[in-house]
Amino acid sequence: MVTVTDFRNLASTAAALAAEHLETLAERPVYRPVPPADREWLVGQPLPEEGRPLDELLEDVSRRVMGYPMGNGHPGFFGWVNSPPSPAGVLVTPLAAALNPSCAGGEHAGPLLERTVVRWLAELVGYPGGGLLTSGASMATIVALAAARHRAATEDGWDVRAEGLAGRPPLVLYVSAEGHSCLRKAAELLGIGTRWLRTVPVDAEFRMDPDALAELVRADRAAGLRPFCVAASAGTVNTGAVDPLDEIADVAAAHGLWLHVDGAYGALGALAADLADGFAGLARADSLALDPHKWLGVPVDCGCALLRDPDRARAAFSLVPAYLRDPDADEFGWFAEYGPEQTRPFRALRVWATIAHLGRAGVAGLVERTVGLAGRLAQLVREAEDFELLAPVATSIVAFRHRPAGGGADLNRELPAAVNARGRVFLTGTNLGGTEALRACILHPDTTEDDLVALLAEIRAAAAELAQLSSTQTSSPRTATG
Repeated sequence: MVTVTDFRNLASTAAALAAEHLETLAERPVYRPVPPADREWLVGQPLPEEGRPLDELLEDVSRRVMGYPMGNGHPGFFGWVNSPPSPAGVLVTPLAAALNPSCAGGEHAGPLLERTVVRWLAELVGYPGGGLLTSGASMATIVALAAARHRAATEDGWDVRAEGLAGRPPLVLYVSAEGHSCLRKAAELLGIGTRWLRTVPVDAEFRMDPDALAELVRADRAAGLRPFCVAASAGTVNTGAVDPLDEIADVAAAHGLWLHVDGAYGALGALAADLADGFAGLARADSLALDPHKWLGVPVDCGCALLRDPDRARAAFSLVPAYLRDPDADEFGWFAEYGPEQTRPFRALRVWATIAHLGRAGVAGLVERTVGLAGRLAQLVREAEDFELLAPVATSIVAFRHRPAGGGADLNRELPAAVNARGRVFLTGTNLGGTEALRACILHPDTTEDDLVALLAEIRAAAAELAQLSSTQTSSPRTATG
């Protein structure tokens, strides 16, 4: 039994561990490989027969967990689309855990506060709809596409929830060649199938081509298929590109398609004054996925599914068995009616604390600052003879490659691992139109121009190490075999 006094003391120890971690992040390597002994402890512990004191568990966490972070809390982290946690979000997370509600619905703080934060998120990006918090954009995408599927079936006079998809003309989903993989997963899970997922070509700026979209839709209709949804991007993971949303919305309207926008990473870019025009048309979407745990920095996990008409999601998911009836529920009902999750964690507290602490101006300032740093990194790349910019900077992602004299064809594929092993910065790679690329995503509020300079210096140093290793292997004499 843990007494209240013991819990207070242990909670203070845990808070001190968290504070020390956040305070000393910038002084430590961005990434540390886990040594064999600690790796074996992390993956190979036997189920304990007897319980252990909580102070011992905190000691284990301190020694074997805190020293091996992913790296995204460090200002030199440029990988994937993973932000550092907001201090406000970290602060309130233990309180949400202490309450431990299920936010499926009901008259208690969790689901009521969720209504406010969903409205706040919609207001931040100028979207005229509502919705619910999810585990992330992958789940938000499932919610949105399920609503789109249900609408298409209803318009055609049948009930997809009762009848399924068998015997009906195939539903066709259109995605950009730069679209996120969660769209394909959602299509597979919802029974649409990748056979009926159309990849729309992109232009030279890696944005979806609206004319190509319209041509694909016309061809599919002529073949007796049922186009039902187009998924555009408001900030792709590869380059941060924002599709021409207004033009795509015109195509969707002309052909009766549901317009879904994947704004998981980039939708908040609409707050940057210099980027706002590029997000024209976002408000015309039928649904929008965005991730507060990306640019906004809400601690993982937290996504959001927004719909112009949230009742579309309710029609696709609502199921209220007798044991869940709530006679006191208002006309909104329960959040569990709007998506597949019944038991739902108290995500809203982290979102509320983060936005309330920053305010609209603070969120906009974070977005504009990181966008500005991305522009500066692009400038440094353009000014360097041994680097090449591969895509325009549309948000806070910079796609480029290193081209030193004598560099091999696979250099940029090998560089991320070599750079990350050095521990000073962290970045990831990708492939753009067949070209191996490096990509730097800037989300950390404490990243500086010095970190950008260090990034390029570390890439050069890692490339030199790879060249030296290759030279050594090439010049080593081979053992004769007889």
